[in-house]
Amino acid sequence: MSTSNKSITATSNTLTEQLTYLKLPFILQQYDPLAKQAVQNQWGHVDYLAKLIEGETLERQQRSIQRRIRQARFPVIKTLDPFQWTWPNKINQLQVQNLFRLKFIEDNGNVIFLGGVGLGKTHLATALGYAACLKGHSVLFTTAVDVINTLAAAQNTGQLKQTLNKYLRPTLIILDEIGYLPIDKTGADLLFQIISQRYERGSIVLTSNRVFKKWPEIFNNDATLTSALLDRLLHHAETVIIEGKSYRMKDQIES
Repeated sequence: MSTSNKSITATSNTLTEQLTYLKLPFILQQYDPLAKQAVQNQWGHVDYLAKLIEGETLERQQRSIQRRIRQARFPVIKTLDPFQWTWPNKINQLQVQNLFRLKFIEDNGNVIFLGGVGLGKTHLATALGYAACLKGHSVLFTTAVDVINTLAAAQNTGQLKQTLNKYLRPTLIILDEIGYLPIDKTGADLLFQIISQRYERGSIVLTSNRVFKKWPEIFNNDATLTSALLDRLLHHAETVIIEGKSYRMKDQIES
């Protein structure tokens, strides 16, 4: 091997080690193919460097998005595109579409989807969360029952404060299925802590099958706690009312 070839090999090995150490996988994989392309297309040094940095940036952004989606713990990935707007008897399509600008997150506001079962509340809430992940926001999807069970267990082991942070840290938390099961006093108090501590600090997307006047029935008929909870939840909130019959029963209804 000539001295020149030895020098090139040494430089390549050093570059590989350095790019690996710096965790720049796109540049590591593409610097040589792009160098050949640069020669063919007569790119300048800055153009070549810009292509490498652009590719590394895009790849890093995609890894960040995928990490946020995993951390959000969506039961399934949903987007707005397949939503069946013609099925509910009542839904404000323009209102929902405007929510996907995600301005409510910038304002630390909330969104509440109210309607019967099978009308797409969870679909829309999940799609909002997914859109937020794509825009760089941290998200957590959970159900009211899971939150209460988790916090109650943490309270029993003296770890309530640490566990509460799990629900306070994300930019957006999705609380699904408020009202599907009654909540005892302990559960109501624990859920209130999340809503109270996130007030004007972080956004909540919430789904429920109960209109607000029925919420005391959810929270152990505690009108005082329910009023305090709704006061904080609704102060900076948009409520989306969805009415109609369950889409999941569509085939039986139409047969």
